[in-house]
Amino acid sequence: MVRPADILNAKILVVDDWEVNVRLLEGMLRVAGYTSVQSTTDPTEVCELHRKNRYGLILLDLQMPGMDGFQVMEGLKEIEKDGYLPVLVITAQPDHKLRALEAGAKDFVAKPFDLAELRARVHNILEVRLLHLETRNYSKKLEETVRELEASREVIRLKNVEEQERNERELTLAQETQQSLLPRFLPQFENFRIHAFNSPTRYVGGDFYDFLQLGSGEWVGVLADVSGKGISAALLSSMVLGALSMEFHSGTQPQEVLSRVNQLLCERSLPFQFVTLFVFLLNADGTGQFISAGHNPAYLFRSATGKIEKLVAEAHFLGMFDVASYPSRAFRLDTGDILVVYSDGLTDAQNQWEEMFGEERLLSIIRQEAPSGSHALEQKFLQAIGEFTQGMPQTDDITCMIVEKCR
Repeated sequence: MVRPADILNAKILVVDDWEVNVRLLEGMLRVAGYTSVQSTTDPTEVCELHRKNRYGLILLDLQMPGMDGFQVMEGLKEIEKDGYLPVLVITAQPDHKLRALEAGAKDFVAKPFDLAELRARVHNILEVRLLHLETRNYSKKLEETVRELEASREVIRLKNVEEQERNERELTLAQETQQSLLPRFLPQFENFRIHAFNSPTRYVGGDFYDFLQLGSGEWVGVLADVSGKGISAALLSSMVLGALSMEFHSGTQPQEVLSRVNQLLCERSLPFQFVTLFVFLLNADGTGQFISAGHNPAYLFRSATGKIEKLVAEAHFLGMFDVASYPSRAFRLDTGDILVVYSDGLTDAQNQWEEMFGEERLLSIIRQEAPSGSHALEQKFLQAIGEFTQGMPQTDDITCMIVEKCR
């Protein structure tokens, strides 16, 4: 007989090459009560870790560089001689689900993650796994019970009409909330040209950008990426944007602004929620400062030399550590210089062959088009993304902000 404590104490391994996804899944599992959760971002370590620890469940991402999830499962078959793989695959591609089940996985969970669905699937697959181990010593009757439990998991996949309607209403509300966070019109600041675009997914991520004119004569630009999807991400985005606007308009220095917003998120958001953010302040003469809180790098094209500078993160995500600090760095835009800030949904965008758009393609476009100005650069971005994805649904928002010093 499998006890609830046996399930919660079972060993779980999380495998994903993205540290953000690993931390998110670890947080969700620990909130659900699981006590023995390990993780790795290196798929080549999985087989050796499983050989040593014999995990009750392996949450396995399918799309990883170097060694994908299907290759990992082939290696696990060499360890699990009876052919039972305790694998719950993670995928955003619908056509991968059947292939994964045929390869030996016992279930799958789709990206973006739904907390209730993840809890149910993890609980059920662990229960089945533990019962499977008992079948080595128990009778044929118990083996039949295990098969019945495996079949019963199909019930989780079925959604009744009422649940579907509620989910659609939530999705619509989340879309409306997210759209309300974006500026209806881009501002005009002295000596600068500004361009921005946002392409949301159907699942509604938490990307937003905004611009603020301060009483000091400076202006602020911010692009943020909130973890999660749906209404929870949209509401968290709204809270962050409101807090940033209030603090900046009150004259608070940017380092203290982010410290206060971080403290707010640590106190008010869920354990697995966090925000990456790139914020900058500029004067009319092009002098300013920026802070990158766990965000992917921004790029600064220098018109005079044709070189591209990388502005990297030097601070933690917002909402993860209440003692984190957020130092700023000075920078300057001279005439013709262009600043490009974007969310990781742009570089992670995929085509039908599961290739990512990538930073190299992004840098190549900047290098070729930035000399022609910010408008030409924006148009080339939009064209390149459209041609690359060919209308394929994406799993994350694509958001970009372009700022040019025009005189």
